[in-house]
Amino acid sequence: MSVLARGKGIVLVSGGMDSCVTSAVAKKHGYDLCFLHVNYGQRTENRELQAFHNLADHYMVPLEDRLVVSIAHLTQLGGSSLTDTSMEVTDADLESTDIPSSYVPFRNTHLLSIAVSWAEVIEAKRIFIGAVYEDSSGYPDCRPEYYAAFNEVIRVGTAAGDIKIETPIVHLKKEQIIDLGIDLDAPLHLTWSCYKAEDEACGVCDSCALRLRGFLRAGIPDPITYIVRPEYP
Repeated sequence: MSVLARGKGIVLVSGGMDSCVTSAVAKKHGYDLCFLHVNYGQRTENRELQAFHNLADHYMVPLEDRLVVSIAHLTQLGGSSLTDTSMEVTDADLESTDIPSSYVPFRNTHLLSIAVSWAEVIEAKRIFIGAVYEDSSGYPDCRPEYYAAFNEVIRVGTAAGDIKIETPIVHLKKEQIIDLGIDLDAPLHLTWSCYKAEDEACGVCDSCALRLRGFLRAGIPDPITYIVRPEYP
């Protein structure tokens, strides 16, 4: 990963485990963390926002370096069980290669566009996102080639052309992300991954299943509570 030694680094922080570990990586590489959280109308936004601020507090991100924005108009577009309450958040099928109902069409492009605009304003040269290739069979905007293409868009579409997206965990499995988080003392207990619930994690949605399987394979207990806690092989 090519990074600058110092300076501002914007981290897209949903409040989940992947963005938490990505924050820890950016911190390790000497960046002054600037946290961006986007409300896109997701069901669990209130809980995700709480996790965002808990993580920002942990990493001592100043209030002026925390940006929370809304593109909740994506609920009007629909097409995803995360933003359309008339659709059911389906239970996990980790063997499926189909795009799940939780896919929000072209979501990451919206998020990254906001991050790039902010980066130009605050003169941040790096944007970190916790994209994971393991998820890309369901989410096409998690593929490495997507980020390579987006970096080219940034190069030709910004004033200086020197901002770059970094995806430090994109090739890691969930258990490897957990191991890395432990190594970097990332506060995994402060994160929230569930797509369905805001009090206790459901344990059966895609995000919960990937997380639980990752902790099981890592041989480490998941520190958050679940309504049900299946063992996913």
